[in-house]
Amino acid sequence: MRIVSLVPHATELLYALGLGDDVVGVTHECDYPPQAASVPKVTRDVLPAGLSAGEIDAAVRERTENGEAIYLLDEERLAGLRPDLIVTQQLCPVCAVSYDEVDAVARKLDPCPEVIALDPRTLGETMGDIRTIAKATGCRDAALDLVARQRARIDRVRTAVKGAPRRRVAALEWFDPVYIAGHWTPQLIEMAGGVDVLGFPGEHSERTDMAAVVASAPEVVLCIPCGYDGPRALEEAERHADALRAVRADQVVAVDASAYFSRPGPRLVDGLETLAHALHPDRVPEAPGTVYPVAL
Repeated sequence: MRIVSLVPHATELLYALGLGDDVVGVTHECDYPPQAASVPKVTRDVLPAGLSAGEIDAAVRERTENGEAIYLLDEERLAGLRPDLIVTQQLCPVCAVSYDEVDAVARKLDPCPEVIALDPRTLGETMGDIRTIAKATGCRDAALDLVARQRARIDRVRTAVKGAPRRRVAALEWFDPVYIAGHWTPQLIEMAGGVDVLGFPGEHSERTDMAAVVASAPEVVLCIPCGYDGPRALEEAERHADALRAVRADQVVAVDASAYFSRPGPRLVDGLETLAHALHPDRVPEAPGTVYPVAL
């Protein structure tokens, strides 16, 4: 089977299921696993490099309001790859080429590939995506094994933090303007031994302001600006140190959002383990990801 992935979390999932050799095309943002770097890219970003968080938000808002794309699909290259299956998403208009565009392009290809969209809003739905890919690709045994391993790791974290005092957590997904994390992140916080004081499981990330963050009185502020790696997340948090200082939280940390929180793929469980370590290091002494303390 020849598979094109048009969203990074789908690429990660395909490789986790042992389908890496079938992946013939990916997006320009697919950077994990490392093998994906050598796969032909079928998209590009239309926003210029080097924009600040505020400039990114303004540019994205302007283009989406005008009905303009944020990513461009290389239709000629896609056609040349002759995919049997295209995996994309509909959940977030700023995360990938729009589903409608992908579907329209696919209908012009001969043969016409199957197009499936992965649109999880909760951790449970990310597990459902594993089954969706398995059904489309015939990798049932690999899917069952992956689900079992993921659930075992989740259970280990929940057991480790059971009975620990639950820490109040505010998860910030963007700083300029301020967005609080939604979707699966509140669930990860709860499983890691915390209480999300702002976000709601399964709901969209929501725009707010620092006054609301201050009013929520979190003990921990989790800085996970969408799509940023750990050092960039730390840099962004430090840039807003004055605002974060006003929250008066006991702990402010930055984590690799791109790897562990923004993408609803297999590494969400890595994010859970990393978050549990940040909240309860005495009970979860090791983590797959780095926790960056934000000096205020």
